[in-house]
Amino acid sequence: MRRRAGLGAIQQQQLAAEKYKDKGTNLQESQFEQMTKQMEVFRMKLEEFAVKHKQDIRKNSHFRKQFQEMCAAIGVDPLAAGKGFWSVLGIGDFYYELSVQVVEVCLAANHNTGGLMELSELRRRLIAARGQSAVHQEITNEDILMATKKLNIFGNGFVVHKVGKGKYMVQSIPGELSLEETKVLTVASNTDMGFVTLRMLTEHLGWGELRAKQSLDKTLSEGLCWVDEQDTENDGVSHWFPSLFPGRF
Repeated sequence: MRRRAGLGAIQQQQLAAEKYKDKGTNLQESQFEQMTKQMEVFRMKLEEFAVKHKQDIRKNSHFRKQFQEMCAAIGVDPLAAGKGFWSVLGIGDFYYELSVQVVEVCLAANHNTGGLMELSELRRRLIAARGQSAVHQEITNEDILMATKKLNIFGNGFVVHKVGKGKYMVQSIPGELSLEETKVLTVASNTDMGFVTLRMLTEHLGWGELRAKQSLDKTLSEGLCWVDEQDTENDGVSHWFPSLFPGRF
């Protein structure tokens, strides 16, 4: 007959388990302390790198992107700090200035775009607005996306919508685009001319005609698109998004 463990054996097992637990806790604390020290070293090296290459970071878009990736890798946001070392570098100033210019460009075009502008078009207009003073300071789509994050203070007045692979629309009017409106924009952005028809929505999205018509009517009522009721080449009626026009406006 198998004997059960006595009280003393059970107590010894519990004591051993507690020792292993304490050892594991101490080991975790030690590893965490080492990682914290390593991250602080990385941060110091990153600061040294930023000082050394300050001008390259501000002027060279490729260099700036690499710097952002290094910051993200160790959990540092140089734009979030308004004081101290990062503010001295002036890196955040570049994006704050760019975000102000994004607002100016978008608002100036709202009467034509309905409050939506394709990211590549926004970049083209920003480059023109910045003029000769910024000729040696290239901006990229990634820079604009970074700058728009600073516009969250406006709530849903400035929002970036992804409407396809590598395609974005910047919304500069209050209100939220519904999922259906975003899908309509996605279909329109995949055409060469920036328009959709009832048949295109039913074919590409698998919607019924009623749902497609209601979605188009909603985008039209919100001023996001224009309607052409005499489009003989596209089912007679087509909805055009001015923010997606080739050659723009």
